[in-house]
Order: sequence, then C-alpha cells, then structure tokens
Amino acid sequence: MRAFLDACVLYPTVLREVLLAAAGEGLFEPLWSPRVLEEWARAAARLGPVAEARARGEIALLKARLPDALVADDPGSGLLLPDLADAHVAAAARAAGADLVVTLNLRDFPPRAMAALGLRAEHPDAFLDALRRADPAAVARAAERVRAEAERLSGEPQPLRPLLKRAKLPRLAKALTS
Repeated sequence: MRAFLDACVLYPTVLREVLLAAAGEGLFEPLWSPRVLEEWARAAARLGPVAEARARGEIALLKARLPDALVADDPGSGLLLPDLADAHVAAAARAAGADLVVTLNLRDFPPRAMAALGLRAEHPDAFLDALRRADPAAVARAAERVRAEAERLSGEPQPLRPLLKRAKLPRLAKALTS
C-alpha cells in the first residue's frame, strides 16, 4: 500500500516517527512531495530559526534515508477541494499512484472528491489502527521504538499511552496499552 503523507502528519515529530517506524516494518510505502516537505519546514519556522533549521536537517536526513518516497509536485490545477491550497497534496498522491492520503485535515479531503481521484483520505490514528489490526506485532514494535527513542532523547520516562495520545493517536494508544 502506498500512502501519501500530508505535511500535518510529518510535523510534529512523534506522529511522523510512528508513521515512519510502521513503514520501516514494511506495512506501507510512504510518499511525499517537495512542496509538502517545504510546508513542514515553514510550519517549524513559526517556532523560530532554530526550529526551522532542525526541521530542514530532519528533512534532509529523511530524503537521504527514503529517496524513493519523494515524488514530483503536482499543482493540482482544476481539482475541486474545500481548501484549494491542499489540491497539490491530492494531485501529487494521485500522480504517484498512492492509495490514500494520511492527514489530520479530513475536512479538506472529502470522500466524494477523493473517490473521484481514485483516492481516500484517512486520519493517522485510523490508518495506524488498521495497520495494527493487520499486523499487531509490527505496529507494537514500531511504537515501542519511537517510545524508547523519545525516552532516550528526553532523559525522562515516556509511557506509551500518553506519548501516543499527545501525538493525536488516542485509538492506537488505547489498543496498544489495553
């Protein structure tokens, strides 16, 4: 399965890392475009130049680690979505042969408009929970790797459930900790 990741799921960090860890388990193939990566960097820039520099560094590492995930930008001219600024996401996903767009902004990708493009939009929590139902051990390993790294970086205990809930993954948090 090929999943196009919107900028809003690439930034913040924990959400991105859980998705990429699941991809690393072979559960899906992640895709993004240069414009989506630039949106991530601009979102980080709102927190200041240090945050922007960190984001640009993470983007460079991500491009080197997963070069096949980068697909061509497509402006999405003529696509009818509630937020025309998001047309490039659906257009790049369609052009890359993605099966779906993973986004927190479902209202900007209505089912009827996405179906006309041969796509669907899914919230990352629903997406990851579906992956968990298909391969519970792989998703558990992915989440644990992210939790352990968050703990290593922070030097503080990072219980899985609150970490995932803060990352807007409450369903996955409950399923993995029940």
